[in-house]
Amino acid sequence: MISPEQVETMIKSQLPDAQVQIQDLTGGGDHLQAIVVSAQFEGKTLIKQHQLVYAALQEAMATEAIHALAIKTYTPEAWKEAS
Repeated sequence: MISPEQVETMIKSQLPDAQVQIQDLTGGGDHLQAIVVSAQFEGKTLIKQHQLVYAALQEAMATEAIHALAIKTYTPEAWKEAS
């Protein structure tokens, strides 16, 4: 099992400016939702944004420490509009 804090740290290692919120969707620690806000998403497609997050979590995904991951990504401007 991986903690939400560990997931946040992994994402921030690849996207240092990111604001990250991790939610355990089932209570088992392996089905998570990540909301990630980063200026590095500017000008990138949604797929490219998600690929950046998956790249940060590659090891945890490969070992199935994270079995399922829902990702929501935002640029800082889009986050302001959504909030």
